[in-house]
Amino acid sequence: MHRIRLNPVTKWLFVAAIFVFSGVLGFVQNFAEIDEISPQTTSQLSCPSSLSANRNIFTVYLTEQSIAERALPLLCENGVVKRQFGNVKIIIGRNDFDTFRFINHGVPELSLVKSNVVDAFGADRIYHYDSIAAHPDYGAYFIALREKPALSKEYLLGKRIGILDYPSSRSGHIVPKTVLQRLGLNDSNIKLFYYNSHQEMRRALMAGEVDIISSYWGKADEQVLSKNYITSLEDSVPGMRWYLKMQDNNTDLRCAVQQVIAQVANNHPRKYYRDVVMFNECTSNENV
Repeated sequence: MHRIRLNPVTKWLFVAAIFVFSGVLGFVQNFAEIDEISPQTTSQLSCPSSLSANRNIFTVYLTEQSIAERALPLLCENGVVKRQFGNVKIIIGRNDFDTFRFINHGVPELSLVKSNVVDAFGADRIYHYDSIAAHPDYGAYFIALREKPALSKEYLLGKRIGILDYPSSRSGHIVPKTVLQRLGLNDSNIKLFYYNSHQEMRRALMAGEVDIISSYWGKADEQVLSKNYITSLEDSVPGMRWYLKMQDNNTDLRCAVQQVIAQVANNHPRKYYRDVVMFNECTSNENV
């Protein structure tokens, strides 16, 4: 058998080619593995089939799964939406980061968010988000299980307090932290426990994991908690608002969306979402 002899230059080029190929192969494999892991925390819903050949998608951003599930079939069946869009995509955000990145970049045509988020990014001016409906303002409270919380440094020292892990939540984060700071309290002399939802906080309170939570007071709370053991922190916290992108004077779409919002509200199990006020309510029947 004859051996192939390579001169030094050819041998060096051959070895270099192997290293380059190995590096490229490793990058492609790693890139493919990384690409499979989506960094997003959102989930999405769409119509079962395309509404038309129109390539425009009616994108909706919500943070409440129950609203999304009720709104999707109504939007997919709406005559105006069918006429103007090829499909509906509802994005369900899970945290503040989701809300910030979608609203900041003007992604959704329709969204249900707090007004402070839209105001913070100037989204109403930049993307022409118009407030078309709103759910009620509400109060923020310290809620306890066995006694009425006192708003004093002496009382709150050493208490375990549950708040929301969402910096944009007024009743669950902003208001309680403002009150505590005003009383000269911080992480060094109280214990703050962070939760992902108001429901999680209530579970923690009932289980004895925390002494106090900061939240709203709802009708359902009267069944398991005592109204004698709540202390008001702020009387009027802005409620959730529906925003529609109105870069065009698309009154047909405004009417259609308000109709859908009303239908969702009428059938929602939570009283908070059943209470909704329309702004410049449309009386047109063209979206039927």
